[in-house]
Amino acid sequence: MSAIDWLILLLFVAYALSAGLRARRIASRRLEGYFLAGRSLSGFRAGISMAATQFAADTPLLVTGLIATAGIFSLWRLWIYALAFLLLGFVLAPSWRRAGVLTDAELSELRYGAKAAAWLRGIKAFYFGTVFNCTVLAMVLFAAKEIAEPFLLWDEWLPSALFEPAHDLVRAIGVPFAREGVVGADVWVRSARNLLSVAALVSVTTLYSATGGLRSVVRTDLVQFAVMMLATAGYAIWAVEAAGGMDEIVAGLGRSYGAGGATHLSADEILAFTPSHARDASFLVLALISLQWLVQMNADGTGYLAQRTMACRSDREAKKASIVFTVAQILVRSLLWIPIGLALLVLFPPDLSLSAESLRADREASFVRGIEALPPGLLGLMLTAMLAALASTIDTHLNWGSSYWTHDLYARFWCRGFRGREPRPRTLVWVARLANLFILLIALAIMPRLSSIQTAWQASLLLGAGMGVILVLRWLWWRITARGEIASIAASTLLAPLLLFFVEQEALRLLLMALGATTAGVAASWLWGPEQRERLQRFYRQVRPPGFWAPIALAEGVDAKSGSRQLGRGLAAAGLAALSLFCLLTALGSWIAQSPAPLWFPWRAPWIGGLLALGVALVPLWWQLGLGTEPKDSK
Repeated sequence: MSAIDWLILLLFVAYALSAGLRARRIASRRLEGYFLAGRSLSGFRAGISMAATQFAADTPLLVTGLIATAGIFSLWRLWIYALAFLLLGFVLAPSWRRAGVLTDAELSELRYGAKAAAWLRGIKAFYFGTVFNCTVLAMVLFAAKEIAEPFLLWDEWLPSALFEPAHDLVRAIGVPFAREGVVGADVWVRSARNLLSVAALVSVTTLYSATGGLRSVVRTDLVQFAVMMLATAGYAIWAVEAAGGMDEIVAGLGRSYGAGGATHLSADEILAFTPSHARDASFLVLALISLQWLVQMNADGTGYLAQRTMACRSDREAKKASIVFTVAQILVRSLLWIPIGLALLVLFPPDLSLSAESLRADREASFVRGIEALPPGLLGLMLTAMLAALASTIDTHLNWGSSYWTHDLYARFWCRGFRGREPRPRTLVWVARLANLFILLIALAIMPRLSSIQTAWQASLLLGAGMGVILVLRWLWWRITARGEIASIAASTLLAPLLLFFVEQEALRLLLMALGATTAGVAASWLWGPEQRERLQRFYRQVRPPGFWAPIALAEGVDAKSGSRQLGRGLAAAGLAALSLFCLLTALGSWIAQSPAPLWFPWRAPWIGGLLALGVALVPLWWQLGLGTEPKDSK
C-alpha cells in the first residue's frame, strides 16, 4: 500500500471516531436518543444507512461467486427482497413508526396481551438480540480475513514483542483464521495478522457506535456508503478497461465457455437475466425466488430495518427511507457489481475442472485479487470501502443487539419485572454501552467455532422462514395472537432439524418450513384467540394498521373498509414500484452486460428499450399512489 492509500484509510478512521464523539452528549440523555436518534432522521439518511448496513464486505464476493457458478439470473435470489423492502415502505412503515416502540420485541406487548405477550417479547429479545445477532456478527468478523489478509501486514510493521502474543494466542486456540489454501507455519502468522486486523476494526467501530448511538452510526453510514459507491465505480471502470472493454469480455466468455457443459455454464447462461437461458430455472427454484422475500424473519422489517424506520421524523419520511434503500440496494450497487464479476472471469480465468464449491470459493477470492491489482489511490479507496462495509454492518448489529439487551431484557424484565423499579434514563444508556461490549465478546467467542456451527446457522435460516408470514399477518389481521406467534416459533424449532436431516434441496426445505409454521401459527390463533377486544382497540387507535381489522375499526367508529383500502393502495404502490425497479434493473443490466433477450422475445434492442420505457413510465404512478396521498407533515 502506498502513502496515499494509507492517508485515505486514516482519514476515514478519524471521521468515524469524531462522529461518535460529536454525538455522545445528546445520545447520553435517554434511550430514544441513543437507539432511535430522537426519531429525527430524514428518509434519505435512514434509507442510505439501511443500504450501508446491507453492503456487507462479503456480499460483493458472494455476487462474484454466484455470477461465475450460476449466472446473473441467480442474483434474483438477492434482488427479490425488493418486494419485502417495498412492502415495509408502502404498507408497514407508518404503522411501525406510529407504534412508538423502541424495539420490535416491545411491539409484542403493544399488539398482544396477557402473559403470552411477555413470554413472546422475552423469547424474541433473547433470540434476535443474542443468538441470531451474535452469530451474524461472528460471521461478518470471520469474513473480514478475506479483505484484510493481503493488505494489513502486521507481522512486517510491528515489533516482535507486540506481534508474538497474537501469534501465540491463535496457536493456543488451535483454529486457523487464514484464507483457504494456506498451510504450514504461515497459516498461524496469517491468522495472527487477521486477528489483529479484526481487533483494530472492532475497536474503532465499537468506540464510535457505543459512544454516539444510532446518530453516530447513521453519520458514519452516509460517508461509508458514499465511499463504497465511489470506490466500487472506480473498481468497475478499471476492471472493464483492464479486460479490454465489455465487447471483449463477452467475446472472451464465448471463447472460454462456449456452449457450456455438465460442470460449467455457457456464456449465455452466465449473462442471462431471464430464466429462458438460465441453467437452473426449475419450477421449485422459481417458486422459491418468488416467495423468498416473504418466508424470512425480516419480511415485515423486523430488526434494524424497523429500527431505522421508527427513527424517521414522519410517516412520509419512513416511506421514503424504504424507497431510497431499495433503489440503492437493488439497482445502484448491482449495476456496479455485475461488470466487475464478468470482468474478473476474463482477468483471472477460472479452473473449470474444479468442483462447484471450490470454483465458487476461487471466484469469490478473485474479487480480492482484483483489488490487489488496483493502482495506488484507487486501491486505498477500495480497501477503505471494504473495511467501511464491514464497519457499517458491525456498528448496526452492535447498536441493534444492545437495544434488546437494554430495553427489553434489562429494563423490562430485570428492573420492572423482577426488581419492581423504574430504571433511570442515563443508567440505561450506560447499560446500552456496556451491552455493546458484551455482544462483541460473545461474537468473538463464536467466531473460532464457525466451522462447527454451520448446521445451526442453516437451522436459524429455517426458523426465519417459518416466522416471516406470521410477522406480516400480525399487522394485517386482527385474529393473529401471541399464542399464534409462539406456535409458529415452536413449529419452526421442531421442523428445522427434521427438514435439515431428511430434505436435501434448500428450496424445498424453506417452502415446507414456511407452510408448516404458518399453518401452526394461524391454527393456534384461531383456536386460542382472539386477543382481548380492549387491547386490540388500543393498538388500533395508536397504530392504525392496514388490512383486515373491520370489527375493531367499527368498534372505534371508523369505516370498516378503510383498512382494506389502505392495504390495497399500499400493495398496489409496492407492486408497481417493484415492477418499475425490476424493469430498470433488467434493462440497464442487460445493456451493460450485453445479455441475451429471452427466447420468447428474441429482439434484444426492443426488449431493453421497452423495459426501460416501462420502468420510467411507472415511476409517477407508484409515487402518487404511495406518497401522493400522504400529508407532508404527517407525524
